[in-house]
Amino acid sequence: MPAIEVGRVCVVIAGRRAGRKCVIVDIIDDKFVVVTGPKELTGVKRRRMNIKHIEPLDQKIDIEKGADDSAVLEAIKQAGLEEFMKEEVKPKVPVPLKLASYL
Repeated sequence: MPAIEVGRVCVVIAGRRAGRKCVIVDIIDDKFVVVTGPKELTGVKRRRMNIKHIEPLDQKIDIEKGADDSAVLEAIKQAGLEEFMKEEVKPKVPVPLKLASYL
């Protein structure tokens, strides 16, 4: 099972969209992919993203390479992942060592 593949559901782990789920729509090269939420569902608009900024999950939907947002949304509904995609994941923020000694 390749981790980075078209249709793989991921969590954004960096940036202002951190914690939101998205779907890989296209693979540009070994470092970048095109992802979409779609924006109506998760708030992640279609954009290029570094693979270091996403974390692949076990879920995968059946879409074609380069599928538009309406096709991705339809595939999410068919897979029954609509509520799963709306949930946000709280990103793990490391506690600074100085602060950890006071906890």
